[in-house]
Amino acid sequence: MTSRSGDSERPTPLGDVLLVCSSGGHLAQLLDVATLWPVARRTWVTFDTQDAISLLENEDVVWAHHPTTRDLGNLLRNLGLAVKEVRRRRPACIVSTGAAVAFPFFLVARTLRIQTVYIEVYDRLDGPTLTGRLCRPLSTVFCVQWPDQQKFYRDSIVIGALL
Repeated sequence: MTSRSGDSERPTPLGDVLLVCSSGGHLAQLLDVATLWPVARRTWVTFDTQDAISLLENEDVVWAHHPTTRDLGNLLRNLGLAVKEVRRRRPACIVSTGAAVAFPFFLVARTLRIQTVYIEVYDRLDGPTLTGRLCRPLSTVFCVQWPDQQKFYRDSIVIGALL
């Protein structure tokens, strides 16, 4: 099966996907990857910010709790959300560009033996992100967008810039 994206055909991965990310730049980067799955096979988990509401208008979306930076309460709420949604949807794969909302979903995926793909953001060349460091050991596949990022993540796969 193939899907159309611009002028080129790309294979469509089998199974349903859960696309997990913060809004803003994380969402912008993951939008390109989302085209690998038909709309009917993907579900988004992100924040209910104006950009996300607008960009994901015709998508299946689960709204996560924010802010997540140093907010233990929202981390626990998102962990509960992850348990509920991952068990209910049973995706074949969870894909994320971060940030903190990814971690609880990767934890749950790991316990349920669900494949995970983490894509480190393109704008961090001076060091690894906190979410990247947390999700790395939980990732089935770990991708970076620049060869320079491989010095922080051994055995990562360079996929090129998404934006």
